[in-house]
Amino acid sequence: MTYSDLQEALRVLGLGERASMKDIKARHRELVKRHHPDANNSGDAEIIRKVNASYRVLQDYITDYRFSFSKEEFYHQNPEERIRQQFMDDPLWGKG
Repeated sequence: MTYSDLQEALRVLGLGERASMKDIKARHRELVKRHHPDANNSGDAEIIRKVNASYRVLQDYITDYRFSFSKEEFYHQNPEERIRQQFMDDPLWGKG
């Protein structure tokens, strides 16, 4: 897999640079329902092949992904916790 393959898979599925597994699965399911020839008279088998291939590329990438458990990544994924930590000792906003 190349980075271009990954970018193409995101484009086909209509996803941005950040997506959760839940987002990926939901988008795949939505596109399959919309374009599957058995479920829809206007379905397109070629689109389904591209959608499924893109989903497999993302699944492969996720399976081999090395997760970061760093403090910076945690706060990036949980911005409300970063804000709470930043202001929790403030007398006006925090515990006081």
